[in-house]
Amino acid sequence: MMTMQAHSITAAVTAPIGLFDSGVGGLSVLRHIHALLPAEALLYFADAAYAPYGEKSEAVLTARALAIAAFLIERGAKALVVACNTATGAAIAALRAAYPSMPIVGVEPGLKPGAAASRNGTVAVMATEAALVAAKFQLLHGQLSQTSGARFILRGCPGLADQIELGQLDSAATADMLRHYILPLLAQGADTLVLGCTHYPLVKPAIERILAEAGAAHVILVDTGDAVARQLGRLLTAAQLLAPQAAAAGAVRGYTSGAAPQLATAFSALLGLQVVVDAVLLPTPSP
Repeated sequence: MMTMQAHSITAAVTAPIGLFDSGVGGLSVLRHIHALLPAEALLYFADAAYAPYGEKSEAVLTARALAIAAFLIERGAKALVVACNTATGAAIAALRAAYPSMPIVGVEPGLKPGAAASRNGTVAVMATEAALVAAKFQLLHGQLSQTSGARFILRGCPGLADQIELGQLDSAATADMLRHYILPLLAQGADTLVLGCTHYPLVKPAIERILAEAGAAHVILVDTGDAVARQLGRLLTAAQLLAPQAAAAGAVRGYTSGAAPQLATAFSALLGLQVVVDAVLLPTPSP
């Protein structure tokens, strides 16, 4: 009995963590988790067939998130990371209601760290339009606008996640789009830019070049991926599910509702990881 119990505990601890996003953006979160918790095995689902999430209704996103969560849990996931701001705003409550005993981490909008980092109290938030209108975001925005003393400038960035999804990280078109979104924020006095979509940290070098061109290299960029990794570590520790960090590096496996070679290339190009990726046909129940 004790041997079987010990085996069960070991199996739970070494089980993988499931992450998902509409595409490659969540790799910016996976990068932080892989660095902070290298012994953890990771399953990543890129829902490319349903991208972009920013154009979907909350009901559709919730149904999709529940379908992906079920898929990852069927493959042994011990915890879930919603590595997408839009999906977090739409579906995190439903996921936690469906799996109340499972550690589930969403991507916070970054308003609080943005306010804490700002020197002049003017914080710009770049995000998808869907993320900015989500009830969860609106509640946090209202609370922090009153309590932090910061002025938040909200900027929807239609098309930017799509450019990144296409791998156009350094293209002239992406740079022009970034200038279109960023320069007006600087003109309004923002000294902090919150990258409120997990896709956006993937073009951080391009953003830094634009800030330098504008004489605004002092502007602070807030990427919440590190905070997500730390919160995941805390929840796994509390649930006694943290893999021994002296163990060998955990395996990373990819799944996508789109083209497997595209996601495998993204893993290699963006993270330097050679990952086996399977294409999956994942039906979604009607919301």
